[in-house]
Amino acid sequence: MTVWLARWLGPLLLVSLWGLSAPASLLRRLGEHIQQFQESSAQGLGLSLGPGAAALPKVGWLEQLLDPFNVSDRRSFLQRYWVNEQHWVGEDGPIFLHLGGEGSLGPGSVMRGHPAALAPAWGALVISLEHRFYGLSIPAGGLEMAQLRFLSSRHALADVVSARLALSRLFNVSSSSPWICFGGSYAGSLAAWARLKFPHLIFASVASSAPVRAVLDFSEYNDVVSRSLMSTAIGGSLECRAAVSAAFAEVERRLRLGGAAQAALRSELSACGTLGSAENQAELLGALQALVGGAVQYDGQAGAPLSVRQLCGLLLGGGGNRSHSTPYCGLRRAVQIVLHSLGQKCLSFSRAETVAQLRSTEPQLSGVGDRQWLYQTCTEFGFYVTCGNPRCPFSQLPALPSQLDLCEKVFGLSALSVAQAVAQTNSYYGGQTPGANQVLFVNGDTDPWHVLSVTQALGSSESALLIRTGSHCLDMAPERPSDSPSLRLGRQNIFQQLQTWLKLAKESQVKGEV
Repeated sequence: MTVWLARWLGPLLLVSLWGLSAPASLLRRLGEHIQQFQESSAQGLGLSLGPGAAALPKVGWLEQLLDPFNVSDRRSFLQRYWVNEQHWVGEDGPIFLHLGGEGSLGPGSVMRGHPAALAPAWGALVISLEHRFYGLSIPAGGLEMAQLRFLSSRHALADVVSARLALSRLFNVSSSSPWICFGGSYAGSLAAWARLKFPHLIFASVASSAPVRAVLDFSEYNDVVSRSLMSTAIGGSLECRAAVSAAFAEVERRLRLGGAAQAALRSELSACGTLGSAENQAELLGALQALVGGAVQYDGQAGAPLSVRQLCGLLLGGGGNRSHSTPYCGLRRAVQIVLHSLGQKCLSFSRAETVAQLRSTEPQLSGVGDRQWLYQTCTEFGFYVTCGNPRCPFSQLPALPSQLDLCEKVFGLSALSVAQAVAQTNSYYGGQTPGANQVLFVNGDTDPWHVLSVTQALGSSESALLIRTGSHCLDMAPERPSDSPSLRLGRQNIFQQLQTWLKLAKESQVKGEV
């Protein structure tokens, strides 16, 4: 993900799975901002949480083994969870388990969006589980390499298993109550993998915007961004994509000029690192790339600073003044809007400062988790967004080698070891053909991450839903009057799939099979 996600109180939109550098930082901050906006404005949008909405969710802590794969190691840490009991019918009612990803989890994780919005229909108990090493669920001892070896998706799944058993005892859950996992983005992958690896404990899963295929060079991200910038359905056009290319070409031209032109560029685009070195220039170009990518990734979401339609309007000199504007001027304005929205002064920093921040082993009070997520990209997933093919409208910087260099500089991990780790992840989980049944994969075709997920059904019990013009984890967000017909239909399909699963669970109870 990225360098700026503090806490997620609303529905988990996956903040941004990029490896950490300027692009990752900006996308993380965008995700955080959107989540906090949705949390704070839910009532203002007329969203009803139903009877008992004033009741606060409960917070709890589970003692988890630091190394669940070593029976002789009894070290432990406390893992945070949240509970919403207001709709729970008890008895054999279902349990909706919302898994956390690469960020902090707040009370909104059991109160806003789904699965909370789905709970009343079935009298479900809603529980969310914060991911180990993120938020307040960080083991004692800091974030040294010796500690981080206990951070992985496999460790997280082991936590799901032990949490499921412990919480069943704690809340006196019937052995016949079905547990259904939910998650968005990386947590969506975890939800799918929980059902894949532990079908006797997890009855079914809804995996939203889940990038189940790990990839080293994620050039496909910008392929989707490029297509979306041309999509008239969300306000894009051929002219808009061309304007993006022109704006980036102008930035690169000014960088090459150096001197006064470079100094002016630094000021105009709020680059807080000097632009004399190639690596600092790459940081700026990557941040600009993330700004455009973020408009696509979070298109149409409440709290997003810019939609595709708004970004294109800026780049094309909207308001009838096109002859007096340029794409570069529009890009400058977009930077100002995004930074103002996020409350930030800098779009990018120096590469040296980025590395120094990521080398810090002290947990951040904000729960951002930048170092932790970078470690997971270096040891499991990759997800390094590049712009190397002719279809990409941005600069070719930052290139893959500079992104992999972070793994070497921060953790001492070679590019070869990262490539091997990505291959092992796909071998272990199955990539885009995981083979799990009773999993519903939900994606939006505007979201760049959908290309790493499952977008077509792989069988009668491994279903897929692709929401037209849908952005990242949009199905998990609180409902709004302005939701598109395709999003409304998508949510209906999710509801119907849950209905089918829970009917199956009830039939199994009657037969004594559960």
